[in-house]
Amino acid sequence: MKLSTDQKRFLQEWMDFLKIPSISADSSYNSDVQVAAEWVENALKKAGCTTVEIFPTKGHPIVYGALITDSTLPTVLVYGHYDVQPPDPLELWESPPFEPVVKETELHPEGAVFARGACDDKGQMFMHIKALEVMLANGPLPCNVKFMIEGEEEVGSNHLEDFVKNNKEKLDCDIILISDTGMIAQDQPSITTGLRGLSYMEVKVTGPNRDLHSGLYGGAVQNPINVLCEMIAALRDENKKITIPGFYDRVILPTKDEREAMEKAPSNEELFKKSIGIDAVAGEEGFSTEERRSIRPTLDVNGIWGGYTGEGAKTVIPSQAHAKISMRLVPDQDWEEISHLFTTYFKSLAPEGVQVEVQTHHGGYAYVTPIDTLGYQAAHKAYAETFGIAPVPKRGGGSIPIVPMFEKELGVKSILMGFGLDSDAIHSPNEHYGLFNFFKGIETIPKFYQYYRELWENKESV
Repeated sequence: MKLSTDQKRFLQEWMDFLKIPSISADSSYNSDVQVAAEWVENALKKAGCTTVEIFPTKGHPIVYGALITDSTLPTVLVYGHYDVQPPDPLELWESPPFEPVVKETELHPEGAVFARGACDDKGQMFMHIKALEVMLANGPLPCNVKFMIEGEEEVGSNHLEDFVKNNKEKLDCDIILISDTGMIAQDQPSITTGLRGLSYMEVKVTGPNRDLHSGLYGGAVQNPINVLCEMIAALRDENKKITIPGFYDRVILPTKDEREAMEKAPSNEELFKKSIGIDAVAGEEGFSTEERRSIRPTLDVNGIWGGYTGEGAKTVIPSQAHAKISMRLVPDQDWEEISHLFTTYFKSLAPEGVQVEVQTHHGGYAYVTPIDTLGYQAAHKAYAETFGIAPVPKRGGGSIPIVPMFEKELGVKSILMGFGLDSDAIHSPNEHYGLFNFFKGIETIPKFYQYYRELWENKESV
């Protein structure tokens, strides 16, 4: 891919940003998270924001920027995050996670940047900062713009709601623009019209008061790891349906027309399996792979540990076993209610001889955005112009818990203009983001501003 002088500079700045290990989940990286916030602050200033501030929170700081050129124009609020997931397991990375490199791949012959945060969300968020720079270099800004970039998205955005509630005037806007989602393919863009909610739990099963010799005690006491595995297995039935009483009581299934519209979106199950190295799909009976990934709730074990895991052998019955479990939720499930139902049911599964503790980490609600808003129409026109093909609406399987909170507190809709791909390996080793996608995002975002203003002016004149 032949890059212009500006594109080369954008790429170098992006890679410099990726070198900062802004891991919000690990307190040993707190100083790096602060460095990343200051990096974003400087980037917003250089791009043209006239107001830029860093707001401390009880956790990691929030960076705010704004450029208000005409109070009579609509205002776009850009949300993103500069924190990243932990890179573990490090041994599975082909190159160090915080030493970004450009590599050519089968899917990205023009190259992709490999690094933690390359796509989620440093790369996608940085597109918006560069898009502002591009717009200002080519004439007056079509809309006013504000930025709210946080450092706690990967750990639940625990302090963002208070910031939003306390700064409604500062954040006043007409539409919220987010690129923390993906699209179907480079030759078939899509706009995410829904996100699943989330309930994230941690459980601990405790048996004997210490690790025991498995020969002397085996067969006579409960093994917490065995018990934990049995309890987890009981959370789903043979049809992969979740067994927690009341779990599905509030689930709203899309209408027949909505499901038929979803089926029209291009999908390739064989390519999907190949991309993640599996030979068969699995999931809740009665639903397609795409539906299982988007409109149905799920329960998955995200981590499990206990006993001896070092090199060689150590014959023990462990005192404790632990697991982290996430549930993706759909409209109209209440994540706090689901967390309570999970806690009650999980404890009820415990046999005599063990104690069970359940902790709720964080959660959020599902979100669905209509396709008849000015924001969606502007995004549709922008993608259609830059990609040369109309985008399709698509429900996303991930969660951005703060999106429904934005609508509740600020009274405006969010438009999810993602440019990532399923193959980008976000949250996994060898995360990457294609140069084509990065620069196509910078090309498309200014078109959104242009079309949003045009649609807004036409509405105002009616």
